[in-house]
Amino acid sequence: MEEEIRAELESSGFSFGGATPADAAQILSTLLTYCINYKLSPADLVSNWEVYYLNRLLGSACMEEEGLLHTPGAKQKKPNGESSNSELTPLTTERPSSSRMAKTNSDRITPFATRVNKFTQQYVLHADNGASEPHRHERETIEDEVIRRIQPSQRCSLQVQCSQPEPGCRFMYDRMEDRFNYLEDRIRKPAILFSASGFCGEPADATLASEADSTCFFSSVEHSRGQRVRLDLKDLDHFSLFPGQVVGIDGHNPSGHCFIASKLIDSIPISVEAQLPSAKKQAVGNESPPNFNTDTPSRVLSSIIAAGPYTTTDNLLFEPLQELLSYACRKQPQLVILMGPFIDSDHPDIKKGTVDQSFRDIFYFEILRKVQDFTQYLANTVRVILIPSVRDAHHDFVFPQPAFDLNLPEDNTHQITSLANPSLFSSNQIHFGCCTIDILKQLSGEEISRKPPGGKPGDRIGRLATHLVKQQSYYPLYPPAAGVPLDFSLAKEALEISSMPDILLLPSDLAPFAKAALGPQIFRASPDAVCSEDEKRFICVNPGRLAKGIGGGTFVELYYNEHIDRTNATIVRI
Repeated sequence: MEEEIRAELESSGFSFGGATPADAAQILSTLLTYCINYKLSPADLVSNWEVYYLNRLLGSACMEEEGLLHTPGAKQKKPNGESSNSELTPLTTERPSSSRMAKTNSDRITPFATRVNKFTQQYVLHADNGASEPHRHERETIEDEVIRRIQPSQRCSLQVQCSQPEPGCRFMYDRMEDRFNYLEDRIRKPAILFSASGFCGEPADATLASEADSTCFFSSVEHSRGQRVRLDLKDLDHFSLFPGQVVGIDGHNPSGHCFIASKLIDSIPISVEAQLPSAKKQAVGNESPPNFNTDTPSRVLSSIIAAGPYTTTDNLLFEPLQELLSYACRKQPQLVILMGPFIDSDHPDIKKGTVDQSFRDIFYFEILRKVQDFTQYLANTVRVILIPSVRDAHHDFVFPQPAFDLNLPEDNTHQITSLANPSLFSSNQIHFGCCTIDILKQLSGEEISRKPPGGKPGDRIGRLATHLVKQQSYYPLYPPAAGVPLDFSLAKEALEISSMPDILLLPSDLAPFAKAALGPQIFRASPDAVCSEDEKRFICVNPGRLAKGIGGGTFVELYYNEHIDRTNATIVRI
């Protein structure tokens, strides 16, 4: 293994300089001890050394006084008059200067170089009306139970229900006709579901004068010839509305100029047939590794969920990503979900154009290589899912957004999977829906609402998340917010939430959270046309941003244990 460490150092451009063979052997022996004690692979060790070297270079141009085992220096004076009785010759480097080192101020140290406590945890238990923090022994009991049930050797399954559009798709060619068809379908399909569920009668034309109460869907060509009419909500004690929302409204239009609403239905019902597993879903790497336990409990999964940016605004060292992967190496989750942006177009160095590498090279060498090293270290026990963002400078600027074309070696194709934005997939029979557009923040700026008289303030963030599943769309807002490159020629099927997810991932600049919420009503029409109703709960997760400014951010560690009531989510701060 010492030779593997030496080879890894040399491949990364490091050498032992003028060290004698005996000193080099002593350094390799010490490095081997590190690998054994901290369960590091040679690639992980060299990657950590590289980060340390670059960080120390920020504060000093000379590393000759640096010791391998000491920070900041091997010759520093110890307390109580103690002196160092051992000094190791440091590694030196002959690496050519890079843009990351050239652009960094010599007197600046990144926040991660001076941190002591790198992780703090906020435990969240899911409840209908919010979250509470359990006692310490309760947290340990929950986590220990999950660890006992999910052994590190048990590989999770992965099936993709929807990941559109495909890489290499043609975009920026949508026409007015595409826009029209998309909006008309958004109204027509819910009207059919409302009628089939029995929650309301046949839709009527809201623009026609009538004293009789009826159910209406505004602006549909089929139902009102595309005409609009003023809506009076004075008789409603509560509502929550936003532009683009599809609702059914009971009421009447006595004058032909104003529709007086008596009831508002803002949840599009889902037929039970839509909840059945899709026959077209794609299984990804379902073959079992040699140590795979086929008796893995169903609907049990350990996962780590994070969203970019993955580096701080003062450099492109991607230290938060390295910290996240180091944490994952210790926890050994079955599934790691990484959502963009990976190469953030809002990063100061990217916006200025001062980097001397292509954005794609930065992604492959700083992101994908680290992820590959992580999966190789944990072998077949982990899967990683990468989902892009419209803020990714190296990827297509369109929404819906195709997956990354990774061109991975064959030994990584079953461990690293790239999906589209948005996408729907399942792991261990647990359904995930994901959209990296900050729809929560955009909805929060457009929503108008009224609470019941005397009612307590509701959970606004949870209500915003519920809008998506009630509207059965990852992006129900229309017109789209500024900066969202919505392509209507690709949106018809890609943006539809075709089946109810168990976990909905919505990364946002808003405060991180993990909440349980009620979804839309699910109905099944019996042969005698009597409908049964039910509501299904889901978990909405906003992991926050892994990097915020020049400091660290947050991610979520989630243990799904067969049911929402037994699921534990932890918001971890770096």
